[in-house]
Amino acid sequence: MSADTTAASQGDKQADNSDNRDKSPAKALFRGEIVRSALWPFPGVEPDQKEMLDMVVDSVDRFLTDAQDDFGEWDRIGEQPKDFVDALRELGLFGLIIPEEYGGIGLSNAGYSRVLQQTSRYDSSASLTIGAHSSIGMKGLLLFGTDAQKKQYLPRLASGELIAAYCLTEPGAGSDAASIQTKAVRDSDGDWILNGEKTWITNGGIADFFTVFARTDGEGGKISAFMVEREFPGVSVGQKESKLGIRASSTTSVSFSDVKVPAQNLLGDEGKGFKIAMSILNNGRTGLGGGAVGGMKTCIALATKQALERKQFGQSIAEFGMVKKKISEMTVDCFAAESAVWMVAHYIDSGYSDYSIEAAISKVFASEAMIRCANEALQIAAGSGYMKELPYERIFRDSRILTIFEGTSEILRLFIALSGIRDAGQLLQELGSAVEDIFNNPIKGFGLLSDYAGRRITNITSIGQERIVGVVGDELRDDALIFEKYALELARMTDVLLRRHGKSIIDKQFALQRAADVVIDLFVGLCVLSRVSSMSADDSEQYAQAVSIAHLFSHQAKRRMNRNLRAMLHNEDEIAKSLAEYIYEVEGYPWDTLN
Repeated sequence: MSADTTAASQGDKQADNSDNRDKSPAKALFRGEIVRSALWPFPGVEPDQKEMLDMVVDSVDRFLTDAQDDFGEWDRIGEQPKDFVDALRELGLFGLIIPEEYGGIGLSNAGYSRVLQQTSRYDSSASLTIGAHSSIGMKGLLLFGTDAQKKQYLPRLASGELIAAYCLTEPGAGSDAASIQTKAVRDSDGDWILNGEKTWITNGGIADFFTVFARTDGEGGKISAFMVEREFPGVSVGQKESKLGIRASSTTSVSFSDVKVPAQNLLGDEGKGFKIAMSILNNGRTGLGGGAVGGMKTCIALATKQALERKQFGQSIAEFGMVKKKISEMTVDCFAAESAVWMVAHYIDSGYSDYSIEAAISKVFASEAMIRCANEALQIAAGSGYMKELPYERIFRDSRILTIFEGTSEILRLFIALSGIRDAGQLLQELGSAVEDIFNNPIKGFGLLSDYAGRRITNITSIGQERIVGVVGDELRDDALIFEKYALELARMTDVLLRRHGKSIIDKQFALQRAADVVIDLFVGLCVLSRVSSMSADDSEQYAQAVSIAHLFSHQAKRRMNRNLRAMLHNEDEIAKSLAEYIYEVEGYPWDTLN
């Protein structure tokens, strides 16, 4: 496909999408539908962004290459030098997504994700310092701030004069935001008095601007969002946390003791803080996803070099089949993660109204793929990879946080499955409200699922399905058929689960996990097919290898989806739960060969 054809197709896609931006492509999969126009053709880089993006990426490479030898030492001491943070300011890396009118660079979400990918090829802690500022720390101001608030803060945030942090988590409230104890009360002047403590705050030790979530007066003690400056009396920062990975980045507690927050620093509407918190996380996931992709690319480069240079039994280990398998799986994971992250960034930039499931999918897949990739790279390096002299063990430690922060993989899988099932079954409004509130009480907070007595998804066939076979080449036809088939299979299984479990579906976490894993494979696989089918065949070797990636992912996904769908009905779930309950009862592993 020529560049001109790609550009023309991109324009056609934008026209086609005008009526589909209120539809979630991933939710549609639970109904057996593939929203082709939301997936084809694969989005490219906007021309007005490419020149700026090339300049930023080039600057990142030149700067971080010079610091490459220092990252290991900063990890050891657990701190980034002030000079390094100042250099990030000078490069404009704290203003990546802030509009030019406020002094920022004005990158799109896709462009921002690509920059975070580049910084992560060098050091995860550096990416986290930049990403916590932009992805979540001041994202609420960008999304929900008034013009006056933006004029007051964005120029200083763009320059890095102010570094931002996101304050949601508390000692007793991780994923369970309903347990937030931090409280804000109006005083006689209409300002707010803020009291409470936040924990594990990235950039906490260097931040000057905090987006803080606190309980406010009102029905049920609703949550509101506030912009708090470090210089406000009563704000204090705890000791730096000593972490397993991302050690050079700043993570601290932040405390608020009778902090007077001006009335005009309320962010958004009073009582709407939970929606703001979740919108920030959803909108910011492309930064984390881009970081994971960058880390994978570094792992592949390191592992490839190691495999080619290391000799065993008289030959390079690159010749061994099991090593080749590892390299190919790392490559497929990276290509797939990059495809999904880029597609989600496109949805955000194009004004899609609902991309929450897609953002969660990209986060789950990219974070878990990065951990697999780091593990395999270290394995290929063998004993050398275990030593601190080489970067493998640091990359491995750094990657472990990815499936935990900004929504654990377990919580996000529940969110993905229940949101999709709700949409497919046209459930009662109270379920809809509760699923949107999933993080508020992730296990029991889904409301009551109505008896599934309404429209059923029975006798689902491909009739009326938006086919994708016609938009891929012959070389990808069999792969397209796999995803068409399993979209229908997921819809059928959604119907079965709702009829079988009814209200109790909210407690069937094993089934929900499997449903989430199926839709993750479907959505990511469709992104892969879209990307490959939109690639130029001018470079015949690279295109042929991309087709091979699509084949590998499709057939691996087919086996996973088959296994997950079968296990929804035939499994050992009750035995597993019973065993866990016994271990809880005895508080440990009771067997010993000495007994």
